Amino acid sequence: MQPALPNPLPTRSAVHDPAISNRAASHKFDAPRPLALWHLTSLDAPTVAVVWTLAFAWAARVPLPVWVPVLLALVAWPVYIADRLLDARSAHATAQLHRLRQRHHFHWNHRKIFFPLALASACAAVVVVFSFMPIAARERNSVLAAAALVYFSSVHSPHRLPLPKSRIFSKEFLVAILFTAACTLPTLSRTAATSPTTFWPLLLSAAFFTLLAWLNCHAIERWESSPSRSGITVPAILLTLTALLLSATLFVVHHSRPAVLIAAAGASALLLALLDRQRNRLTPLALRATADLVLLTPVLLTPLAMLRQ
Repeated sequence: MQPALPNPLPTRSAVHDPAISNRAASHKFDAPRPLALWHLTSLDAPTVAVVWTLAFAWAARVPLPVWVPVLLALVAWPVYIADRLLDARSAHATAQLHRLRQRHHFHWNHRKIFFPLALASACAAVVVVFSFMPIAARERNSVLAAAALVYFSSVHSPHRLPLPKSRIFSKEFLVAILFTAACTLPTLSRTAATSPTTFWPLLLSAAFFTLLAWLNCHAIERWESSPSRSGITVPAILLTLTALLLSATLFVVHHSRPAVLIAAAGASALLLALLDRQRNRLTPLALRATADLVLLTPVLLTPLAMLRQ
């Protein structure tokens, strides 16, 4: 008699064996320590904001004062720290720890370090505003600050303002609008009056970046809340194809720098699509951190515009 062949299908007990589940999890790619710390310390959002702020200025050929990206980083960092600490505090107060991710636990466990650092960063931002920002710019930015405060209150205040429940006014889309406004306002305000021919390509780039920022937020929300549901590959691919079309059009009409900026955004959308396809092979930390890392494409792609001067 031939020996019995092993059963190719796992038994029910094997499927639910914790040891097997742990081995499967260990086969996933984790984030390298520098990338993990970049995300866990909330430095990812300020980095992305500064890179795109400088990229928009570069696309419009507008020299920004050094204090502009410095101020943006000083403001963005404490905002994201506060957001994660307040989320963690709320979850601990209501015994809903299942809502928390690794970044929330990291901030909560190190809150005695993060809180004074966030406070110092916010105070430094105030000093920069009153020392370097012109009065006219303060008035413009006060509108953005008020809008951000309303949003923050709607999310974290016990007496929060209710936001309309619709796809248009989703949390992800509102974050994308505020993030884009913070990155583009320094350049748009300097371009509107001095270079109207550059203003409309820049405005188009800003609109496209809003879609990219929304896609990033939507992807993270989808991966973390419903990992088994269909991902974001389709909208990411559509955004990539749209970027190719817009970029080619801008090249034809001799707006090479905004064209490359949109191409960079399209590359980020394509990378998000690839991440979505590989999401089951990455740990949640690696997936979340890489989702922001792929937004740094302007660092690599902006030199391509030198081909068309």
